[in-house]
Amino acid sequence: MSLAIAVTATASFADDGGNPFARSEKSIAAFEAQDTKSPPPKGAILFVGSSSIRMWKLSKSFQKLKTINRGFGGSQIVDSIHFADRIILKHEPRIVALYAGDNDIAHGKNAATVFADFKKFVNTVHAKLPRARIIFLPIKPSIARWKLIGEMRKANELIAKFCKSRERLVYVDTFTPMLGEDGKPRPELFLKDGLHMNAKGYKVWADVLKPHLRK
Repeated sequence: MSLAIAVTATASFADDGGNPFARSEKSIAAFEAQDTKSPPPKGAILFVGSSSIRMWKLSKSFQKLKTINRGFGGSQIVDSIHFADRIILKHEPRIVALYAGDNDIAHGKNAATVFADFKKFVNTVHAKLPRARIIFLPIKPSIARWKLIGEMRKANELIAKFCKSRERLVYVDTFTPMLGEDGKPRPELFLKDGLHMNAKGYKVWADVLKPHLRK
């Protein structure tokens, strides 16, 4: 990555008074207000990450399971780390399912950085919830960001290898089923923007993920 691109990427991420987390404060505050009004159950399955989580209608995909959705648009792995106390840890989930890394790479981070941030996320969660299982949903192959697929694959591979080496870490391959016979993203799984998924896309994810949530 050239210096110019790196600077632009950093600026786009930290463009709110030098505080890269300020842009998500409204979403986090909304979660906290929701928690006060209707506290979610302990020991549930908590989904966290970017808009691919936020837009997921978990109650339809996992009708018989207790789930909590804490996805917030535009987020990167560092955001979920920063806000962990406020949106993850206090709920004491038995499983934390993370989808992030997509926006990270789109904003100029490389695979090594995404991997390092994932390890920090794991350490943050397990420091308070050592028995919780952490599931990583790999960075998806999308039409809109196909030009970045090389770096995304590298990040997924690093995280998959790491998960295999650690107890309570699970890499669930939702990536492969999203590819067609031509090795490219299946258009029928996406909304018109080519980035976010439609109901068919979420069904693919849910079908692959369900066996891991029941264990």
